[in-house]
Amino acid sequence: MRHTLGASVIAFALCLSSFLFAQAGQSGAVAANTTSTAQSRPLSENALQRITQEVRHQLVMLPFYSVFDDLAYQVSPDGTVTLIGQVRDPTLKPDAERAVKKIEGVERVVNNIEVLPTSPNDDRIRRAVYRAIYGNDSLAPYSLRAVPPIHIIVKNGNVTLTGVVARQMDKQIAEMQAKSVPGVFSVQDNLQVENTKG
Repeated sequence: MRHTLGASVIAFALCLSSFLFAQAGQSGAVAANTTSTAQSRPLSENALQRITQEVRHQLVMLPFYSVFDDLAYQVSPDGTVTLIGQVRDPTLKPDAERAVKKIEGVERVVNNIEVLPTSPNDDRIRRAVYRAIYGNDSLAPYSLRAVPPIHIIVKNGNVTLTGVVARQMDKQIAEMQAKSVPGVFSVQDNLQVENTKG
């Protein structure tokens, strides 16, 4: 089961699109770093659940994790944790791996986190999309959360929105706001709706 971070404190497991998972697995910029220790039998359901919760906690607590990053993970019964996603700050990739390695019961970490290329234009787009989304009256309340739930991933002028929103209307507004920013080539809306009534 794949889990993502950053949507809200209430939401435990968030969905990340298969597009992002495939992109993270195929990108030439993504290097798989692993550490391993052999384990003879699969983890119990309770151990898997505990590790899943602890991985989520450790990743959310990373000091430089922000709305411009998107992290997800998968915990396997053999104790392998696979990290995926995209980050702006290159230190987040090794920091995430280091934090997860320390969790009791984790036997191996596969680090498929992609570090986004440095680009002044992408930085400008990130700031502009952030202002367009969180400056909108309907979406402004999301900005008050500890980790705002709408994540803005920008790569070469292409924007991907990830995270969780409360209503379908919020998802549509976020996409429209991102598309309104000058210099944005495309917008991929991977936002999930927490409650489909809306």
